[in-house]
Amino acid sequence: MRRRRERTPREKAAAAAPEEEVKKGEQGAEEYQCSGVLEQDLAELCARAGIVTVPAVTPRVSPAGPTDGPHPCAVEGLETLGERWHGQRCVQVETEHDDPRSVREVFVRDWSIEEEMLGVLGKCLPALPHLRALHFWRAGLTDRLLPALTALLARCPGLGTLSLEGNPLPEHSFHLLLGPGSTLSHLSLRNNGIGDEAARLLGQSLSTLGSSNRSLVSLVLSFNHISDLGAGHIAQVPPPLPLSAFSVRPLPKGLRWNRSLLSLSLAHNEIGDEGALRMAEVLGPFALTHAEVVERRRLLLAEAMEKPQAVSVVSVTAPADPRPTRSRGAKAASKEQRSTEAQDAAEPSHPLLEPGWHRQGQVVVPGNRALLNLNLSRECWGGGPGGAPFPPLCPICAPPLADNRITERGLAAFLALLQGQQQEEQPGGGTGRPGLLRLSLQRNSFPPSCEAFAQLQELLQRRDPVPKAREEQAPPDPEGEPGAFFWGEKAKKKHNLKI
Repeated sequence: MRRRRERTPREKAAAAAPEEEVKKGEQGAEEYQCSGVLEQDLAELCARAGIVTVPAVTPRVSPAGPTDGPHPCAVEGLETLGERWHGQRCVQVETEHDDPRSVREVFVRDWSIEEEMLGVLGKCLPALPHLRALHFWRAGLTDRLLPALTALLARCPGLGTLSLEGNPLPEHSFHLLLGPGSTLSHLSLRNNGIGDEAARLLGQSLSTLGSSNRSLVSLVLSFNHISDLGAGHIAQVPPPLPLSAFSVRPLPKGLRWNRSLLSLSLAHNEIGDEGALRMAEVLGPFALTHAEVVERRRLLLAEAMEKPQAVSVVSVTAPADPRPTRSRGAKAASKEQRSTEAQDAAEPSHPLLEPGWHRQGQVVVPGNRALLNLNLSRECWGGGPGGAPFPPLCPICAPPLADNRITERGLAAFLALLQGQQQEEQPGGGTGRPGLLRLSLQRNSFPPSCEAFAQLQELLQRRDPVPKAREEQAPPDPEGEPGAFFWGEKAKKKHNLKI
């Protein structure tokens, strides 16, 4: 048998050189500590990752004023069509007082982001302590990149606003952004080709019978392809298959058991009367299903068993003092205890524990009174001067082939809903959250002069916490609806809403 020749020390060193370079590169990437200056960190990490074209970090040009319409491209703050479609590969930022270490918002617009670049951003962005918003507009995101984006969001606990617009995903993975560990408060998914299946997954992420998303405050799903079926999924998602007695799968319920979402925009979709009826049904009193009645009884029993235990522990560990106490601290403690008990009574731990009543042999609960703003308006391509259509702002954003088409039938359902909520606000009529304060149904399939629409507008005018004069002066928000965020803050202050 032929004996193998041993390698010389020079050959061993030459063979080990590539492995040592790879390890050295990995160690260099791991050893680098981001400085908090995005331009410096981005250039350094791109060089270490082997990315040749490093995006420039430039300040964002803010919009000069409110936009003429809610077109997806109208809020991008770009001056000319050439700049919009032939802009350079850059990362735009908004800072406080022109300080590079105080980046508040980051914008990636109109260039495809690769996996390597997303990994670099995943190391740069967590080092920005003031980062509050992240925007991807036509950034070429794919279903494969969305888990990496979700991991990036988890490493930025202060980031509450995410905007993904013009990024259609064939596998409908948007619901991953609202997973159990999500801390997002505002999510915009405009113009992403979202259909009924993606709406079902998003509705399931909002709430099930046993869990609910408690962080999301506003959700924008305008300029998509959600039909009546998808609107029903978001309102109260039915189970895809009949559940057996031994099944333990959670029942997706959408808005039915979600009590954190304050604003929902379904403008410029394909929703008709059936979808409007489903929305109005879940926002008003509704009867519980058999599975919900069983779960309600279980929660009531668990709550009743916990209360005596808490009283017994207090009586044993802290016996009552026979001497009278009139100290100021005792009064403050008793007042705080009463306020805590009142708050617990007003805000139950689960929506199933809300006060209910019996009607025709069924248990009825008040419904979702947390949602304050619902937008079901129609596209405004015919809303130009003299009724003429607005000119298209870009070659790919053409008027949708279908749009919301709510008629007087759906309008009557929302009018009955608001009239019922108005009666509950009267003395002795009920307590809790105020219910809908703003409802947008403009340009749907009913005449603007119909009596029901006039009554609806009159009710909303009395309930809207922001007068029209102040609303028009409010700055435009990322969703393209002028003054919506401004209105939301005023609504929360007026009605003492806690998120």
